[in-house]
Amino acid sequence: MSTTTTPTQPTTPTRRRRSRIGKERPNIPATVILVVCSLAVLIPLFVTVNMAFKTDAQAVEGEAFALPDPLSVTGFVQAWELTAFPRSLAMSSFITIVAVTGEIIISSLAAYAIVRNWDRRLFRWSFFYLLAAMFIPFPVVALPQVQLTGILGLDNPIGVAILHIVFALAFNTMLFSAFLRSIPISLEESMRIDGASTWQVFWRLIFPLLGPMAATVGIFAFLQSWNDFMMPSLIISDPTFQTLPVLQNMFQSQFNNSYNIAFASYLMAMAPAIIVYLFTQRWVISGLTQGAVK
Repeated sequence: MSTTTTPTQPTTPTRRRRSRIGKERPNIPATVILVVCSLAVLIPLFVTVNMAFKTDAQAVEGEAFALPDPLSVTGFVQAWELTAFPRSLAMSSFITIVAVTGEIIISSLAAYAIVRNWDRRLFRWSFFYLLAAMFIPFPVVALPQVQLTGILGLDNPIGVAILHIVFALAFNTMLFSAFLRSIPISLEESMRIDGASTWQVFWRLIFPLLGPMAATVGIFAFLQSWNDFMMPSLIISDPTFQTLPVLQNMFQSQFNNSYNIAFASYLMAMAPAIIVYLFTQRWVISGLTQGAVK
């Protein structure tokens, strides 16, 4: 008489690992910290959106968590007019585009020159000089920058964009340098054997490989330039060329109770930054993690 036996499926390492993961207890402290950090962001965002859609009468009451009844877009209309939104948006966009483009190109070129000539004392000390500039507070050089831009005729959005590039050069060069050290130099040598110049090696080989870090530098530059208040308020002399953050300062008066207009203006200015970050956050994370591995 033959007996049929059911074959037993061997336990694979993957199944054992899954069983261990399923039995692990939840990390309560990490969950609590995550919830607290999420609420610290979501609550102010909820208040901003909630107040922006209230009427003038509802905004005067000052109940931030009371839902608007009825919904009103009056705050957005008045904020559009008071801040001259199309013009101020164009000024902020111009400064941001020039700053982001300049920071990526200039910082990557500087980092490439430093990393590939690290054995030379001039380039090595140039890197240390740039790092030292990171420890100089902006208020120390604010007054000289105002005087210098006035003398050179750069008291306009172009001057603000140039200053953004200059002040971010040290930090961006440090990021690009860390990423460049992870790129094998043998790739460049193979191109040089084929007759490529240094300029061709950088633009055809190195710069495309710097894509993740360029995205990281770009989003940092975008957020810094878009939200900057101090530099445009100090440098730009013509009020018609002012940026959104500076014009929104009119809502900070202690006698101003138009909270719905203020929050509507903040929401309109905040929306582009949030949209850009949502579409580029994965490149930011990948650029930082790849740059950390040598």
